[in-house]
Amino acid sequence: MLRSVAVIAMQEVAVFELGVLCELFGYDRTPEGLPGYEFSVCSVGGAPVPTHSGFAITPSHDLTPAWTADLVAVVPNDIQDAPPEILEVLRHAHDRGAWVMSVCTGAFALGEAGLLDDRRCTTHWRHTDRLADRFPAAKVDPGVLYVADGTVLTSAGTAAAIDCGLHLIREEQGSAVAAQIARRMVVPPHRDGGQAQFIETPMPTVSCETLQPLLTHLLETLDREHTVETMAALVHLAPRTFARRFRAETGATPHDWLTGQRVLLARRLLEDTELGVDVIAGKAGFGSAQTLRHHFGQRLSTTPQSYRSTFKTKA
Repeated sequence: MLRSVAVIAMQEVAVFELGVLCELFGYDRTPEGLPGYEFSVCSVGGAPVPTHSGFAITPSHDLTPAWTADLVAVVPNDIQDAPPEILEVLRHAHDRGAWVMSVCTGAFALGEAGLLDDRRCTTHWRHTDRLADRFPAAKVDPGVLYVADGTVLTSAGTAAAIDCGLHLIREEQGSAVAAQIARRMVVPPHRDGGQAQFIETPMPTVSCETLQPLLTHLLETLDREHTVETMAALVHLAPRTFARRFRAETGATPHDWLTGQRVLLARRLLEDTELGVDVIAGKAGFGSAQTLRHHFGQRLSTTPQSYRSTFKTKA
């Protein structure tokens, strides 16, 4: 049962992510009939901790509560090495069967403690390559909101910590409790960990004189049908030669590149316009709403309608 929570703050702690954990587990909701948690913010020696926002916080506890807490959470910092005292308490928490959770780049501390070896995990998409390089035994998934692998939870950046925390509450205390806390926080009650981080992945700049004019043309005519044969003809190359050169210059096949650019265009139209999904599918070159939904599901693990409801630009 989840009764006690210890949050470890390291140097240059991120304020928003710390605040998320304080709101999830440190706010007393027992007058509303919801569970209460014995909540502690900790630091090495209970010393003041500078934040990345230009001010310091002074936790009320040293690491003592983390030795017995049901959940030990690490909030992100600037990816500096974690002190050995923190690594020791994280290993102990895992060994005794407690939940261990990282928020955003807090995953690096879990990696240093050896808790990500042979384990699925994630962090903010900007840092997933670095996490994978630094801890090659970890199974880093760059495109998800959070991962629960055994008793180890890792979440992506900023608001994904809310989803991860609500997932844990749901697992420990049921959907009704998680839904009430979400309503109290005015956030969606449930977003699956597998939902995409909506990573912005612009294609690399291509300086090749053969392909740059073609790519510009394709971006201006995404609503039209393009095949390897028609694209190859535009640059006066045989289809096989064109396909090889395209992949060498862009890192993607012509089909994958086109699909990626069409999804990006559809996303922007969903965010910035009132156009219907059928019209957006046509403008993005998907032809039908069904095809658009298919590619959204494959690339973003959501639907166009759900994406719009989350990211629609407010006037």
